[in-house]
Order: sequence, then structure tokens, then C-alpha cells
Amino acid sequence: MISTLQDQFHGRPVVEFPIDGTPVPAPSGPVAWRISVPTYDTEIEWPEAFATFRTAVDPSSVQAIVVGGWSEPYETSSAGVVAALVAAADELPALRALFLGDMTFEDCEISWIVQSDVTALLTAFPRLEHLGVRGGNQLELSPVRHQHLRSLTIESGGLPGDVVRAVAASDLPALTDLELWLGDENYGADSTVDDLAPILAGDRLPGLTRLALVNCEYQNDTAAAVAAAAIVPRLRHLDLSKGILQDEGAEALLAGQSLTHLESLDLHHNYLTDDMRDRIRAVFASSGTDLNLDGGDADEDEYDGTIYRSVAVGE
Repeated sequence: MISTLQDQFHGRPVVEFPIDGTPVPAPSGPVAWRISVPTYDTEIEWPEAFATFRTAVDPSSVQAIVVGGWSEPYETSSAGVVAALVAAADELPALRALFLGDMTFEDCEISWIVQSDVTALLTAFPRLEHLGVRGGNQLELSPVRHQHLRSLTIESGGLPGDVVRAVAASDLPALTDLELWLGDENYGADSTVDDLAPILAGDRLPGLTRLALVNCEYQNDTAAAVAAAAIVPRLRHLDLSKGILQDEGAEALLAGQSLTHLESLDLHHNYLTDDMRDRIRAVFASSGTDLNLDGGDADEDEYDGTIYRSVAVGE
């Protein structure tokens, strides 16, 4: 579960914009403005709060926006939020970073957040460098070409396969960081390892140096695909954490191409045996790679003779 709000975004401290009429803080330097309304029983809708923000802060100077909660996000989509942002695009020429849905589980569980089609955020802001989205429920994306996007993060308990395929079909020549929380089919995930093939080929991602395919119930298949992926020699950071990685997937990683060139390899929240962890540590012992093998809270549950394993973030 997501229990804390972001306090840093786009390398800037996050500052909450007051919607209650109190004086707007005067930051000492560049900040990321967080604009949020209560998700329950709010007296102001997000587009109205955003309009107030644009009268209180010079919108032409705004470089980063963190969208927090909107009214009843568990049943009302982000479409109104997206529309308000797109309509104000001409007022926000300096906007370079945007995060949509910075909510904790107390605001709305991640798999309950109702998103919408976010394609227009990329087409309306051609200079955007960083886009983050939390929540996969009803999330839509069409393949795009975006010249300046450097990082794309989509956090979910269950990411629709159509969204994974749209990312894979997009031309993102400047992208250096891609993070997809693929999730669990019980929360809407219906992608397969085949959907990741264009990403792993890397033809449309020539600048990628960090790849995170995380929170995945088919993590063994993902690990096997990564082991032979053309994009891997270009990477400096690889993250296959938060998923259902077992010895089978780790064996495929060890049998595939070398990963010792990586600056970091994150496999935390896994279902590996102690022997397999020892084998992996031995491979990277002298590589200088920052290796995370922490099993975390990845505990197996048994019921009626069946063993159940879960991704780190579901509901």
C-alpha cells in the first residue's frame, strides 16, 4: 500500500497549495506544487482548486505539478483533472514534470483510483520531461511520439494490457527511465510477457538507462525475457522487484547475458530460496553492482493444499 505522499518530485521539494484561502507560501527556490482536494466530502472540485492556483501563482513560472486527490476518485475518473490541465497548457509553458494521483491508501487504495485517458497530457505538453501516474483502473493511453519525455512511471495494482502495449508502441527517443507496475490480474492486470517484447528490444527507446518492470505476477517470465533482451547492455539500472520472482526466474537471469555491468539490480520482495540468493550474491560479489535481494514481506500463504504468492502492491 502507498502510505506516504511524495515530498520530492522533479528534484524539487513538494509544496502544498492551500485551497482554504490561507496565504500561499513563498518558496525560496523552484518547487513542485501539489494541488489536491479532499477525496471524501470535499467542498471544492479539483478544477476549481486548479483555477484558484493559477490566479495565486504565476502559471508561466510553474515547472512541476503534483496532482493529489480529486473528489471521490474511487468512483469519479481523472478525466476532469486531465481536461483542466490540457485546457491550461498555454498558461504553463515551463511545465516539465507532472504526477497524476499522488494519494495514499487513506485517500484511495491504488487499485480503486479511477483514471482516464492520459494521452492528451503528452500531446498538450510537448516539452514535458517527467510523467507519473498512480492507478490503473480505467487508465488509457494511445501510442505517441514525444521528443522530450525523459521518465515515465505508471504505478498500479493492475495495469491494463492495452496501456502496456501503448507504451511499447510509443516512440520516446529521450526516455532514460521507464517504470511500469504491472500488477495482479485480480486488480485488472491482463498484460503478458509478449507485450513487453518491443520495450525489451529497445528500438523506440534508444536512450533508456533504467528499466523497472515491477510488481508483476509473471515475474519469472519477465526475468527470462530480460535475460536475452537486446536493451539490457545499454541499461545501468534494472529493477524486477515487488513481484513473484522465484528460483525459476532467477535461474534464467543467471543463465542469460551478463548483468554485472549494471550499477544497480533490484530484486527485493521475492520468493527466492536462500541458496539462490547466495548464488546471485556470488555472481555480483566483485562487480560493484548495488544488489537488493531483500525478501521483504513476500510470504507464501497456503490454503487447502495450494500455495499463494502475491505482488507487493495489489489493492
